[in-house]
Amino acid sequence: MSYVSTPVLEEDEVIDGDFYLLAKSYFDCREYKRAAHVLRDQNAKKSVFLRCYALYLAGEKRKEEEMIELEGPLGKSDAVNRELVSLERELSTLRKNGTIDPFGLYLYGVVLKNRGNQNLARTVLVESVNSYPWNWTAWSELQSICTTIEMLSSLNLSNHWMKDFFLASAYQELRMHNESLAKYEYLQGTFSFSNYIQAQIAKAQYCLREFDQVEVIFEELLRNDPYRVEDMDMYSNVLYAKECFSALSYLAHRVFMTDKYRPESCCIIGNYYSLKGQHEKSVMYFRRALKLDKKYLSAWTLMGHEYVEMKNTPAAVDAYRRAVDINPCDYRAWYGLGQAYEMMGMPFYALHYFKKSVFLQPSDSRLWIAMAQCYETDQLHLLEDAIKCYRRAANCNDKEAIALHQLAKLHCELGRPEEAAFYYKKDLERMENEEREGPNMVEALLFLAQHCRTHKRLEEAEVYCTRLLDYTGPEKEMAKNMLRGMRSESSFPSMDAEHFPP
Repeated sequence: MSYVSTPVLEEDEVIDGDFYLLAKSYFDCREYKRAAHVLRDQNAKKSVFLRCYALYLAGEKRKEEEMIELEGPLGKSDAVNRELVSLERELSTLRKNGTIDPFGLYLYGVVLKNRGNQNLARTVLVESVNSYPWNWTAWSELQSICTTIEMLSSLNLSNHWMKDFFLASAYQELRMHNESLAKYEYLQGTFSFSNYIQAQIAKAQYCLREFDQVEVIFEELLRNDPYRVEDMDMYSNVLYAKECFSALSYLAHRVFMTDKYRPESCCIIGNYYSLKGQHEKSVMYFRRALKLDKKYLSAWTLMGHEYVEMKNTPAAVDAYRRAVDINPCDYRAWYGLGQAYEMMGMPFYALHYFKKSVFLQPSDSRLWIAMAQCYETDQLHLLEDAIKCYRRAANCNDKEAIALHQLAKLHCELGRPEEAAFYYKKDLERMENEEREGPNMVEALLFLAQHCRTHKRLEEAEVYCTRLLDYTGPEKEMAKNMLRGMRSESSFPSMDAEHFPP
């Protein structure tokens, strides 16, 4: 595979050297306006970039301060970066004159994105990464404005191994998890010891709900990098889903001792308290994570889940809305909004949000089941639509085994015994394969016994009735009565009391 050659960046003129170093020192001290002032008369490309970047960050800093002053650390505000207009004007002129470097192009792309001009921002960011492919921040900004596969395919990118990293990450954001996984596994052939690639493979498998493989990868990551905090919040989600109390407790203690003031650490501890049922404490840690990084998506979504558990639906709705403001493609937040409105007895609103979540994640059976249950409510009572949703859930590897049973019940309710029998039989086969017992199995056996008896398939009915005799509830008596009834309908041998187990 051929790659673009490494570009050689021009050195700043000697006259700019001292000014640049002084400005860089101010910049590192977060004195952005001061840094920009020092470079006001310097024209070398590095100096121009640093001056413009310092002005951009000064505007961002002031915007954050205004938001906190107006609404508090987690509030919403209409504050804007006041430096954007002048920066856009200057950087546009530099680009037209051909006196801008790849880093200046990156900054111009960021400014255009913040100003809402996404088409031009994409073009400029592509120019930046083609000129200097090693600036991952530019790739990340480009990814954030490629919201469809069509946009991604239309990019005119030079051939470089950084492009593969970009595509793998972009596929993940576009929910093309199998394609993303294939890309990362290909890259792992070259970067065989990369913890980053290993973590991204775990992320793709997490999205595919392959929790056992994810757990193995994270255990290996922690062996290789014992003080790692990055991505460990995802590992805590896996341990939470698998209800691994001791492992989650150990992980929470580990990250707390490593760096307790990281948003990921707070999120992991929040998950730990949630699993223990201490929801107020869990919310406290999620809020702490958001004070450290108010755009930390997982914390908003998980805090919404905690408020749902606490029956505080207004707070849950607010948290989920903040999550979708940050990332409109977060299906978990849309699903949470649906749950919250369902709890408030507003199924039409709930259905709207469930539809959004299922559009973003059509392979998740839980979302189809939630939408089906919404259709079943008394206010909607759209049973045919509910059946369609349960069918989709059954085809999406319904691990909770809800869909087949509900399909059987709905067909039974609608007076379709043949379809009901078909789904009860499929559900029964699944329960047998998974060696599960319970009321669903009893219900399936009873219905199938009665259905087979009605259709004169008496030998099959006898098999189901005989299995019901192993239970101790009223179903045992019902099975006995059915067997006695079938005796009079066929040439079955005499079935007196001694034929039935006590």
